[in-house]
Amino acid sequence: MADRVYPRDDSPPQTTELKPPPPPPPQEEEDQAHHPESPKKLAGPQSEKPVQPPPGTYVIQIPKDQVYRVPPPENAQRFERLSRRKPRRSHCCCCLCWFLSFLAAFLFLVGLAAAILYLVFRPESPDYSIERVSISGLNLTSSGPISPEFNVTVRANNPNNKIGIYYEKGSSVNVYNDGVKMAAGSLPVFYQDKNNVTVFVTSLKGSAIELTSGVRTALVNGVSKGTVPFNLALRAPVKFKVGSVKTWKITVKVDCDLTVDKLTASAKIGSKSCDYGVDLW
Repeated sequence: MADRVYPRDDSPPQTTELKPPPPPPPQEEEDQAHHPESPKKLAGPQSEKPVQPPPGTYVIQIPKDQVYRVPPPENAQRFERLSRRKPRRSHCCCCLCWFLSFLAAFLFLVGLAAAILYLVFRPESPDYSIERVSISGLNLTSSGPISPEFNVTVRANNPNNKIGIYYEKGSSVNVYNDGVKMAAGSLPVFYQDKNNVTVFVTSLKGSAIELTSGVRTALVNGVSKGTVPFNLALRAPVKFKVGSVKTWKITVKVDCDLTVDKLTASAKIGSKSCDYGVDLW
């Protein structure tokens, strides 16, 4: 039997390349496959991704060589000095608190001293009254100017058992009729002892008083009715003697409304009403 002859193939012979088997999966991937709920391990620093800031915020990166000390070294001593200094407002508030505390303590001490003095001396206000009025020189029959004179008897009562009264210079006593000053004078200077009643006469004089026809007519009508009205204003500067101490000067004020039956030396007082007051300063 004859041998077969095959045609010649000029193409190179095909070779089969054997590839190595793939490497086994990493242990962590295998563990992740078996345990999908287990957390993954963080990658290394080279593979770490930058953390994204939450919405609405900004991240500013400053190079390290541009970060300076706060405060700068040349201002460190000044910063320490200013930080130790207290604010000026706090200093003013402290001064105001001290002043208010001092004022409250002072007022408390003054009130306490006044209460003690009142309990020890029991001060009472002096009272005054007009006892008699003698009038001369008031001629209403003539139309010319008049120069009347009033001798007023004043009764001063000091009811205090431990306080005396010094009547100083500068007092004034004025007599008015319908707003017209008729005469003026002053009180004598004297000392009134404690628990004492003093009666004195003060002379009041007027000079060249021009009366209007209305005032003259009112005086004539008052004489005919037996009720001529007058107003007496008394102002007396006094000092009170409390123990061995004198007080400052205090002004006593007395205003009396009175009526007389006639304009002569024998005039009698019909009615009178007096108001009292003091000016402490």
